[in-house]
Amino acid sequence: MKVLLVGLGRWGEKHLRVLTELGVDFDARGNVGRDAQYATSVPGVFAAGDMGRGQSLIVWAIAEGRSAAAAVDRYLAGSAQLPAPIPPTARPLT
Repeated sequence: MKVLLVGLGRWGEKHLRVLTELGVDFDARGNVGRDAQYATSVPGVFAAGDMGRGQSLIVWAIAEGRSAAAAVDRYLAGSAQLPAPIPPTARPLT
């Protein structure tokens, strides 16, 4: 079982050929597409923060990073010891 972890700022996903080469789907806004568990269309590839949400506040990226870590834990171990409080579909109120 393999997992790809890439730590990038907002600039990265538009220029990171590896995502396109892996066959990762993008949403209508050009962000990496993901499901409710932060998983992309490619098994073992997860996206959180600006990669999946789009440019936003660092607090969202931190919260999503923790939630994505729990999703990766579930993917690798079958269960998670980490909480996942922020759904990837959550958006800022403004």
